[in-house]
Amino acid sequence: MTYTVAVRELCEFTAKQGDLDLRFTPAPTALEGMAGHAVAASRRGAGYRAEVALSGSYQSLRVRGRADGYDPAQQRIDEVKTFKGRLDRQPASHRHLHWAQAKVYGWLLCEQEQLAHIDVALVYLDVGTQQETVFTEHCNADDLRQHFEAQCQRFIAWAEQQVAHRAARDTALTTLAFPFGGFRTGQRPLAEAVYKAAVAGRCLLAQAPTGIGKTMGTLFPLLKAAPAQRIDKVFFLAAKTSGRQTALDALARLADSAPALPLRVLELVARDKACEHPDKACHSESCPLARGFYDRLPAARAAAVATTIEGKTVTALQQARVREVALQHDVCPYYLSQELARWADVVVGDYNYYFDLGGLLHGLAQANQWRTALLVDEAHNLVERGRKMFTAELHPAALAQARSSPTAAQHAPVKKALDKVRRAWVAMDKAHPAPYTVLETFPDKLLAALQQCTTTLTEHFTDHPTEPDGALQAFYFDALHLQRMTDLLDAHSMVDITQASAAHHQRASKPGDSVVCIRNVVPAPFLQPRLAAAHTSTLFSATLQPARYYADLLGLPEDHVWVDVESPFAAHQLQVQVARHISTRYPHRAASLAPIAALMAQQFRARPGNYLAFFSSYDYLQQAAALFAQQHPDVPHWSQSRRMLEGEQREFLARFTDTSQGIAFAVLGGAFAEGIDLPGQRLIGAFVATLGLPQVNPVNEQIRERMQALFGAGYDYTYLYPGLQKVVQAAGRVIRTPSDEGVVHLMDERFAQAQVRSLLPAWWQTR
Repeated sequence: MTYTVAVRELCEFTAKQGDLDLRFTPAPTALEGMAGHAVAASRRGAGYRAEVALSGSYQSLRVRGRADGYDPAQQRIDEVKTFKGRLDRQPASHRHLHWAQAKVYGWLLCEQEQLAHIDVALVYLDVGTQQETVFTEHCNADDLRQHFEAQCQRFIAWAEQQVAHRAARDTALTTLAFPFGGFRTGQRPLAEAVYKAAVAGRCLLAQAPTGIGKTMGTLFPLLKAAPAQRIDKVFFLAAKTSGRQTALDALARLADSAPALPLRVLELVARDKACEHPDKACHSESCPLARGFYDRLPAARAAAVATTIEGKTVTALQQARVREVALQHDVCPYYLSQELARWADVVVGDYNYYFDLGGLLHGLAQANQWRTALLVDEAHNLVERGRKMFTAELHPAALAQARSSPTAAQHAPVKKALDKVRRAWVAMDKAHPAPYTVLETFPDKLLAALQQCTTTLTEHFTDHPTEPDGALQAFYFDALHLQRMTDLLDAHSMVDITQASAAHHQRASKPGDSVVCIRNVVPAPFLQPRLAAAHTSTLFSATLQPARYYADLLGLPEDHVWVDVESPFAAHQLQVQVARHISTRYPHRAASLAPIAALMAQQFRARPGNYLAFFSSYDYLQQAAALFAQQHPDVPHWSQSRRMLEGEQREFLARFTDTSQGIAFAVLGGAFAEGIDLPGQRLIGAFVATLGLPQVNPVNEQIRERMQALFGAGYDYTYLYPGLQKVVQAAGRVIRTPSDEGVVHLMDERFAQAQVRSLLPAWWQTR
């Protein structure tokens, strides 16, 4: 069996050396890099060949890639690298890696064209000045062949191990049995739909009730399909930590049921959760785990993917295991885990690792031409998460902190550039004094000032890499992101200005105190290419109703498949009661408090136990909790607070036991409204005191207008569908297993409306 590797990936593996050095130095964006390559190619002669596809073999290894350019007249092959700043400050390790890549391409071209010698050129193009610096070596084909074979020899043992691992993995997956005695009701249809989508190479949108085992019902069939469909990687993408843990638990269960299954499972976590030295910077002069990182990486990598430890099969690379291996070899756990993503079979991580503009997993998949399969957990969250990924904001406080930073005080060009941004910001606010303004395009003068400012800051950071300035860097990154989104601005997003008086309810605001935003409304244009890049994808959740809404906003392909899995639960298990005598509309909030408290107390006394009560805001929650405590002091209760830490959240949930009683007050759409599991007597009921509709405000009204223009359903897409999705998620906390029974009180008269009821689960029988 042949193992195929890209030239870049081969050299990344064999030719990287020295320290991990992540001191910030500005680098070209992907678009700037592409433009720079085009500029370099345009300057060459008429016979110049750009993007030359090359491949070659060494024993069982096949190496492929695209050389940036070849000039037959000069018999010269170019490896083009774009950069910003001063080339004389480029680390020697970078130049070493670039030469390694260039010479591999040189040999592949010599072999293809039957050349005895060739000039190999490193072409460095400054994207700012467009100037080129060229380093050339005249190389004999035999010397290049030896270089190529040396790289391959360093890699081939690993490649052969990978080939053997893949063969063993696929053999084991072919015979893998479902780890439970049988499928739950609804779980088999879900699994069949996932398997068929994988076989057909299509995208599946699956609505499946909470409690049927969606995670195992999607992972198992996809892994079964992997060998025949030649799937290299499965990416399980979750919105929250709880979703990641559920996937890891399911994969651990599979491993327990099939001890010989050599399935490498990697957990990716956020940098701040994996960093061993948060007080240190990521370079050798500061952090001991960065010093000699690439020199120690091969041993750490080999240890991490070892299949046996003390005679026991170990394939799970969860955070604790990666940390253990990393510290044994004195390397950074976070960057070791990123390296291991290349060698894992299943990667479990947050949405942003794949869908973000700079998503690690998508980048690796494209570079290596992996055949990937996506599982997107709780996919209803991807609408809002996608909007946040592709929204860019500038806050006046960030600019103020940058202007008052030590760097601005010491470097006149930096201060001058920041001051110019401030003046343009003030002028913009004077031209648009309304509390909230939507613009057709981003203000020209502010954009020009920002562009000039980022250019100045780029030069400064390049010239002063050892002088970190957190406030200045934070503003710089915000400005760069905003400029990037300006380049991508279209009907999917809007430009708006919110004055401080509107944002913070102040009486007046000064010019220059506004928040400037490129607000993404429809993430579909950004998500669609990422979904299309995968061989197959399944987006699943208990709340994907109506399907058209999610297909429109998430950019699903026209030929995607929709499945609505029948619930395994019977109507008698969940009493759903509509409180038609209560209105939670904003003008009626004060009047609603007393009947809500009375209804909750009545239900608790009729059937004591644990309940969750959901409200649309912290203010509403606090008012309801205060009145309930006053009128019913004998009923235990506790409340969610603003910005709870993880430890406080655990304490909140720990009060739900099989023997406890009480009512917990929580915010709809918050940490306790989805992704938590309280089966049996730990939770026997829920009160939902709202339709969950987003607040009517100028921003949402503008979104409604945009949704109306794009989809002809402005109110539904902006308010109704997002609101009821939160309601169904919250109510879904009550029935978790086939033996659970409980009650849900929907406390608003509007739940009796036909349109609203049509968006609730079909198996609910409202009373």
